[in-house]
Amino acid sequence: MGAAMRRIHVGNALSAFGLGFTVPYLYVYVAQVRGLGPMTAGLVLAVFAVAALIVLPFAGRAIVRRGPLPVLLVALFTAAVGALSLGLSNGAPSVLLSAAALGAGQAVMQPALATMIVDCSTAETRSRAFAMQFFLQNLGLGIGGLIGGHLVDTTKPGSFTLLFSIEAAMFLLLVGVMATVRMPHSPRVAGAPAASAKGNWKQLMGNRAMVQLCVLGFVVFFACYGQFESGLSAYGVEAAGISTSTLGTALAANTLVIVIAQFLVLRFVERRRRTRVIASVGLLWAVAWAVAGYAGLGNGSQAMATAAFISTYALFGLGESLLSPTLAPLVADLAPTGLAGQYNAAFALVKQLALAIGPAVGGPMGASLHAPYIVVFVLVSLGITVLALRLGRQLTDVQNQPSAARSLVVTQGGGTAAEQVPAPA
Repeated sequence: MGAAMRRIHVGNALSAFGLGFTVPYLYVYVAQVRGLGPMTAGLVLAVFAVAALIVLPFAGRAIVRRGPLPVLLVALFTAAVGALSLGLSNGAPSVLLSAAALGAGQAVMQPALATMIVDCSTAETRSRAFAMQFFLQNLGLGIGGLIGGHLVDTTKPGSFTLLFSIEAAMFLLLVGVMATVRMPHSPRVAGAPAASAKGNWKQLMGNRAMVQLCVLGFVVFFACYGQFESGLSAYGVEAAGISTSTLGTALAANTLVIVIAQFLVLRFVERRRRTRVIASVGLLWAVAWAVAGYAGLGNGSQAMATAAFISTYALFGLGESLLSPTLAPLVADLAPTGLAGQYNAAFALVKQLALAIGPAVGGPMGASLHAPYIVVFVLVSLGITVLALRLGRQLTDVQNQPSAARSLVVTQGGGTAAEQVPAPA
């Protein structure tokens, strides 16, 4: 990795650390520590999703016109202001406004950092770069949650103020770190007229492969991340009798599998077509949901149900490890020259939609409709496999398996990949 990529990965790790540092404790902070009740706490969590949905379309346009680094710096500063004001807020209006600023800033960080990775990598190194990003994100989330949990005390509001102040200071520190990044020259639409944003979105919607990838991404995030802390946890508690401590153990198992498996699966991923790897994840997650079904609907002992439930989260983690070097590089390879920021923002928008709709659908089902919940998400997971195989028909060989193109060049002898292999559409 070059110096720029190392700093980008530091940014990924620290931004994830900040998310894990405070977000798990937002509900308790708003509802109990500030005494604003569960309704306001629920609205704060909803504001995070709404703020992301509002700003992401504009973020894609800004990244295209200004470049990812200036957009990232503005997002970090906005998140710092939101975090600090959230720690100092006492009333509902100030809490909601602070949460909107923090949520918007954190949402914009994702496509900005992803576009910086695209600009600082090549087709050959991109999968590993995004695998490193995902690895550091999960490590940051886990460490942040662990440290934050030891700092907070629900009887001492000052401990939460300290928590949010540290997060704000970290974002400002990250502004200083990222300001030193020297990005390589990348094509941008400099001085583009205001109407070009509409044209860019129209061009994106006209890209059939990208549209299919967005649909696939929505189903992936809906079936996995949209259920982790809502439907699946509710199902585990209500149907399988899982304790809250076991839920924490299951989430830890998910993170542990990702940390251990992420780089072990890279060679497997790089030697196979991306869409087939995604299709295999659909099958793996169908098995995971079936194991969850056994945990809650089977006739085994409580120990077996607990082991099965933890195994479900572990299987999800293995699937996530297969997706991280696959989905994000594919978005980059589908983007026309200079529009990687627009495409990354669109994909981040799809993810936020899935994270907003997933809990709304899965939460009530997981809590009360136990058997239908499992059946639906087994079928959704199998739908991932079908959608992935259909997407494969829209991709060129280079887009679907960059390593095959490199092998072809070596076999033919002479020349470079850039000379012999057509650029992705």
